[in-house]
Amino acid sequence: MSLLKIASVACIALTLGACQSLFQPSYRAQVTSTRDASEQVKPGCDGPDCPLVNIDTVHFPTEPQLDRTVEQRLLQMTRTSPGAALPASLNAYREQFLRESGDRNSVYLQAKVREQHDGLVIIEVSSYLDTGAANGTPGRGFINYSRQQQKELSLSDMLLPGQEVAFWKTAQVAHNSWLINSQLDRDPDFVKSWPFQKTPNVALTSAGVVLKYNVATIAPYSSGLIEMTIPYARLKGQIKPELVPERS
Repeated sequence: MSLLKIASVACIALTLGACQSLFQPSYRAQVTSTRDASEQVKPGCDGPDCPLVNIDTVHFPTEPQLDRTVEQRLLQMTRTSPGAALPASLNAYREQFLRESGDRNSVYLQAKVREQHDGLVIIEVSSYLDTGAANGTPGRGFINYSRQQQKELSLSDMLLPGQEVAFWKTAQVAHNSWLINSQLDRDPDFVKSWPFQKTPNVALTSAGVVLKYNVATIAPYSSGLIEMTIPYARLKGQIKPELVPERS
């Protein structure tokens, strides 16, 4: 092949590559979100203890699958017993709760964008159910949404094959560090009563992998929510490389 033909083929390849990248979505740019917040009390009730529903969520006009995922997760957090049927929508849940609940009952549901990086949208969801008792029931969770894959990532999606045991061993080391930094390791009763546990709340943040524990999981209710961050460097060979932020 002549040098002229080689040069022509190279130019065509470069042009096609440029066109392909031009029409592919840019995952470096953050996806736009809009806040949707509302609070409503039971119709016809005007006392201080009226049933109340507060919903503070986010919508993603250009990511309808993520929009549906957020609503579904918030609906799952309304369950008061395992396997209970879910309402059709947040609006349906609000109407049902206000219709069926008595005084001093309230519920708070929230979804917010914790951060975005490398084509991932990290959503933190929270709930709080108050039935008038001394302590309400809080809940927390994460959604790790891949814009490229158009789905929520599970832990198995995040890890390299066969690395789940190693991941939780690394998490246990992080838990030990938390005990030491909190000086709780000096309390034998605490260490015995509140051992390390796995958590379903795992987030791929830009600073590291965050583990979040609901109240009364690895510490008493009064300790609140516990959060630990594991640097990506400690998870090398466990987390899929394509999910590690470029600057880590």
